Amino acid sequence: MNTSRRKFLVLSLCSATSLALAPEVLADEPTLAESDEQARRVGYKAVATTVDPKQFPTYKPGQDCRSCSLFQAGTDDKWGDCLLFSGKRVAAGGWCSSFSTM
Repeated sequence: MNTSRRKFLVLSLCSATSLALAPEVLADEPTLAESDEQARRVGYKAVATTVDPKQFPTYKPGQDCRSCSLFQAGTDDKWGDCLLFSGKRVAAGGWCSSFSTM
């Protein structure tokens, strides 16, 4: 395969642009609402401090999605992916009954 220098440069520029825009695209993923059926089943709250400890006795103050082993984002991110809720981002300061620190 004989690729010209011009074609190589154009393809490289397109690839670099795609990589630069990737975080913008990922940020547009929908966020999980507390009213979502799956979220309600596990008691998801976008703000962990609003969890009712009587309803969820496994909740401990200080627990949030950011410190859960199922949370897939950096520690400074406000939203991230969760292995439970594919396709929807959860609040880093949220909580659900599937909290795990494995």
